[in-house]
Amino acid sequence: MAKKPPRRTAERILETSQELFNRYGEPNVSTTAISAEMRISPGNLYYHYPAKDELINALFTRFDVALQEALQQCSLARTVNEASLSLHRLLELVWQYRFFYRDLNHLMSRNRQLEAAVQPLIDRKQHALQEMLRGLRSEALLDIDDQGITDTSNSMVVMATYWISFEYARNPRQALEPESAQQALSRGVQLVLNLLKPYLHPRVRSGLAPTQPAAVELTA
Repeated sequence: MAKKPPRRTAERILETSQELFNRYGEPNVSTTAISAEMRISPGNLYYHYPAKDELINALFTRFDVALQEALQQCSLARTVNEASLSLHRLLELVWQYRFFYRDLNHLMSRNRQLEAAVQPLIDRKQHALQEMLRGLRSEALLDIDDQGITDTSNSMVVMATYWISFEYARNPRQALEPESAQQALSRGVQLVLNLLKPYLHPRVRSGLAPTQPAAVELTA
């Protein structure tokens, strides 16, 4: 079997940064700490990413690409189970890049590129969730009018955006550790799905439960 080519240093820097930011919070991790964790010189890291914000922006670009696919799955959901699966995937991405959400206000206050990118991201989330709700309505699974779709999709975006902050506030020492992922995700998906309950036809309410795909890595 052919050996896999070694990962490029720039790729390893991003992976290590994401892991440290997720665990300790972005404000608490310096580029010196990242280079020490990787056992490379600060100059080597600086060669690839001359400023910490360049690291942040590169990670955000990765997140945004993955998010596009997750939001497309949300917009195509036409059953309660599909909605649950697609929301689980969406919140898995939030978990994998949870430092963005926990430290969002801090990051936006100092990074103009990130600040400019967040509003379109929120708009895309809202549009995808509106399409999900319209799709469920078209299948006679939801009894909801257009204003209800707008209001509920707004609430779903708020919940999906600040769910990580809620988890952190309720248990700051353990909530965002990798071993807490499955329970945190189940709670997050259920919180978002609960917003649909008032509109669900009674015959489908029993199917409103979070479903966890087994193939996604959640240890980052």
